[in-house]
Amino acid sequence: MSYISLIIPVYNEQESIDIFYHAVIPLLERESYDFELIFVDDGSRDATLAILHRLHDADPRVRIVSLSRNFGKEYALTAGLYYASGDAVIPMDVDLQDPPELITTFLRHWEQGADMVIGVRENRDTDGRLKRWTAALFYRVFRRMTHDMIEDNAGDFRLMSRRVVDSLLRLPESVRFNKGLYGWVGFSRVLVPYTRPARAAGTGKWPGWKLWNFALDGITSFSTFPLRLWSYLGGLIALTGFAYAVLIFVRTVLYGVDVPGYASLMVVVLTLGGLILISLGIIGEYLGRVFEEVKRRPPFIVRELVGLEDKKRD
Repeated sequence: MSYISLIIPVYNEQESIDIFYHAVIPLLERESYDFELIFVDDGSRDATLAILHRLHDADPRVRIVSLSRNFGKEYALTAGLYYASGDAVIPMDVDLQDPPELITTFLRHWEQGADMVIGVRENRDTDGRLKRWTAALFYRVFRRMTHDMIEDNAGDFRLMSRRVVDSLLRLPESVRFNKGLYGWVGFSRVLVPYTRPARAAGTGKWPGWKLWNFALDGITSFSTFPLRLWSYLGGLIALTGFAYAVLIFVRTVLYGVDVPGYASLMVVVLTLGGLILISLGIIGEYLGRVFEEVKRRPPFIVRELVGLEDKKRD
């Protein structure tokens, strides 16, 4: 019989865990598979870990990977993939915004041969207007830069076959953008549209600044286009400057027009100075990623394993 792993990263989700568990278990028990629910506690500071221990005591299918601190969702998901034993693996959020009933649909597509079954949000009505607009802009820009490597409005909620998971675990980078990695490994895929509901409990853990940094990680991990863009822009500015110098020379020598003075000089200096600082900032983003990679630190550190002790790895 095939084995299915659910990976649920949690961070300060004491209000949501019991609701999630009681919503998911009846659906799983209708299937003819054995399941494990791997909760990855990403350094929670509330009662999350205690609730997970209680659930494990009542149901050994609940397994716990407790990280030593808050590493972030991308790394919590990586930890879950690392310890998952399933023939298929399904990452999902604990807040029930990833509808558990779609697990059945995912499994049917997997049985028909799909290596990856991806949940795609039909709308983002539960998000604010600004978040919807910025998300649409990010997906559009990212797809252009990476040649359609990810699907619009597709998050981590998906089913992945064992060979997809094994391929992901072979990727060594420290700065991980999982949505891009899912697309990079390839394999056959099926899209399943769904309507994303509101959170069942608790509050979101993705403020605007965190989302901005997440987008930067994604773009700099999978595209060098921002670096090439500044090469093109630098050439255009140099060409414009040369043309303007010719114009000034002609106006001064042939027509006796005075060279523009302080105001125009300040505009040029401030504009070019700003562009130089922006370009240095973009180079710094890439250099920072290189700095993180060459240190070769592990992406996460495990404090405790519960129900997974026999899978402890060096």
